[in-house]
Formats: sequence, C-alpha cells, structure tokens
Amino acid sequence: MTATTRTTLITAALLTATAVLAGPVAAAQKRPPGVPEGEVSIPVAGKTDVATSHGSLRVLKPHGPFEGARAMVVMTSQGARTTVRLKVTGVGRTAAGRTFGAHLHTGPCVAGNGAAAGPHYNTDVINGHKPVRVDHEREIWLDFTVGPSGAATASTAVRFVPRPGDRSIVVHEHATDHHGTAGARLACLPLTWH
Repeated sequence: MTATTRTTLITAALLTATAVLAGPVAAAQKRPPGVPEGEVSIPVAGKTDVATSHGSLRVLKPHGPFEGARAMVVMTSQGARTTVRLKVTGVGRTAAGRTFGAHLHTGPCVAGNGAAAGPHYNTDVINGHKPVRVDHEREIWLDFTVGPSGAATASTAVRFVPRPGDRSIVVHEHATDHHGTAGARLACLPLTWH
C-alpha cells in the first residue's frame, strides 16, 4: 500500500467518523424542550384524531329530496391536516344529477331549525383574522352530485384542525359558489367530538 493510498484511506475514515458524530451533536443542539442534552429527538407525525357520524339526515326544509336520506361522515385529523369524507344515500331520485353544497357548520344539527347550525366553520373567524377570507382552504366544503341510485360521495383535505364541539354537516340547495354561498339549508347531520 502506497503512502498516498494510506493517507486517502485515513482521511476518508476521519471524515466518516466526523459526520457520524456531528449528526447527533447538531440534533442535540436544536433539541426541542423536554429532550435531555445528549439525546436525539426524532420528529414523528402528530396525534391522529377521528370523528365520525352516521344516520338519518335531519330535514331542515320539508318535502325535499333528503327526506329518508342517510349520511356518514368521517373526519380524520393528523398533525395540522384534516381529511373529511362524506357519503350520502337514499336521496330522492328526482335529485339525480344535481349538485348540492355541503359544509361543516359551527353549531349543532337540529331538525327543522337550520339556523341552529350557525355559520360555516371558518378558520379566519375562529382565529379572529381580518379580513375574513371565504374559500375551500379556510372552510370544509363537501359538495356532491347525486347519482342515479340516489347516492353521492365527497371528500376534501384542509390544512387546519377544527376545534371540538357540537358541529354539523349542512346540505344546501345549490353547489357552493366562489363566495361560499350555496342557498337554502335542506338537511344536516350532527358531528360532535371532544
């Protein structure tokens, strides 16, 4: 083995050892609160929370296509991201092909009382940000189009976690426009988590 080869191998070994030692030291210097000195903190995904609701839709406007309809919603939050899935079945066949707006509202679902559901759940309003922006990034919109069998599905993902409480998914008369408006409240499904 030549002197040049030996010097190259020693230099490579020293660089490797330095890199192996530097990683944990750098991590320890930027350790989060509660991690003792000398220990390395490995970030992991945040806690996962799931809220579900299923059953008959509560009618808010009589004689509409949602009398006798059922729905299921599953809301999964992990870290700062939330995914919501909605499935509706048993919608009157006269509604086939129509698109309805559906949103998470701040209040409870009370049959015959659409006002009880309150306004849309909007993160700007909840966090006191002004001006309030209304869009699919700050609210949970689940518009769906009814198929020939009277069933529909919708899903969305947002970069926030709704605060716990007695909430509702409200189905509206029309598809949601760019202002977040979707017409009269036709039906709702309670969604409560703590």
